[in-house]
Amino acid sequence: MTIKPVAPSCSAKLKVLSDSTRLAVMESLMNGARNVRELMEELGVEQSLLSHHLAILRDAELVEATREGKTMIYQLPTTVTDSTAGKAINLGCCKISFD
Repeated sequence: MTIKPVAPSCSAKLKVLSDSTRLAVMESLMNGARNVRELMEELGVEQSLLSHHLAILRDAELVEATREGKTMIYQLPTTVTDSTAGKAINLGCCKISFD
């Protein structure tokens, strides 16, 4: 039996998502784009900590940010969303589904 190696990019994405706050951000954004204030209120996370996690998610290309005036709006990129799998994100190497 041969084991197929997993691409490093997949393991890097999974490492990013191993943090519960970042995973919660991803789950929240599955319901649509949010600004930082909305995410703070929904997740109960302070602004500085949330900004840190959002930067990591952006660097991993798991979220996209657009500016509307002074407000940053975050959303899942189309490459991550998976409308065929219900409430799931597609990392390319695997899918993560939320209950």
